[in-house]
Amino acid sequence: MSRQRRKLDHLKLALELDDGTTSTGFSDLFPVHMSAPELDLQDVDTSCVFMGKRLRAPLIINAITGGHPETAWINRELSLVAGKKGIGMAVGSQKAALNDYSVRETFAVAREVNPDGLLLANLGATSTPEEARAAVEMIGADGIQLHLNVPQEITMPEGDSRFKGVLSNITSVIEAVSVPVMVKEVGFGMARETALALYGAGVKYIDVGGRGGTDFLAIEHSRGNRCQQEPVEWGIPTAISFLEGLSLGLNIGFVASGGLRSSLDMAKALMAGVALTAMARPFLEALVKGNAGELEETVDNLIDGLGKIMLMTGSSNLIELAGKPLVITGFTAEWLRRRGIDIDSYARR
Repeated sequence: MSRQRRKLDHLKLALELDDGTTSTGFSDLFPVHMSAPELDLQDVDTSCVFMGKRLRAPLIINAITGGHPETAWINRELSLVAGKKGIGMAVGSQKAALNDYSVRETFAVAREVNPDGLLLANLGATSTPEEARAAVEMIGADGIQLHLNVPQEITMPEGDSRFKGVLSNITSVIEAVSVPVMVKEVGFGMARETALALYGAGVKYIDVGGRGGTDFLAIEHSRGNRCQQEPVEWGIPTAISFLEGLSLGLNIGFVASGGLRSSLDMAKALMAGVALTAMARPFLEALVKGNAGELEETVDNLIDGLGKIMLMTGSSNLIELAGKPLVITGFTAEWLRRRGIDIDSYARR
């Protein structure tokens, strides 16, 4: 099957299939309500700076699509709204466009309609430094995501099965490109051991891409790809992933993604200490099943909702929000304690 055809299959199935059955872990996180915040809603500032670009809110439209002629309009509309609403955007994997010049416009259109916004390129973590430079140049990117997706790759007949040397390759890409590099999981989450190894490779930005959102193994199985031992239930929930990474206390800008569906999910991740939040499915559904107006409304509702939650925690800005008490309970708390990670300090801020 061609890479173009696979991209279209992934897009259609991502819309048709439900999220994975595993919880993201957000239901185990509880912000502490402040009844007398001594703050007006109009004074709440949701803005931030990420990779040198000021955003209206700590939110990006995460990598979705590109590489097939039928996807160009999606990247165009997503990027238009991202620029208009002051949030970031990442395009889908550009590998197809490196091999087929005819589909480059399905990615380049994102920059054409959004000349000043935060825009991230996207390739697999085994891509060469030359490919990374080409992907960045293709869309005039401000940064590049290198995605890790081992479970998905080994499920696809046409997928990769060789991952030795991936860390040194990431280092080579970091040294070769002129923009920041973010390493991103795609729905299977990330342990602190991996985050530490990536930091050692020179990575300063990590998108944990946790379990609980779009299930790419289910997508591959729906495409008819089956292995003898199917790891159907696999990965680390999103909340656990970013809490594990944050426990390292390293100078890493963590991005929370994987099943985020609301302003409350965003706020919980930001209270834990992530630098940014990312979603894909809510925006794709709003656009494809609705229209551009519904997409704009979705973005506005998320940002407005975040501001209201910040008010209810007594936070006038994101720095203050990251210092407010957050109670961690349930399976998430049990996992983290068994992994030797302190969770009580969050509740006692």
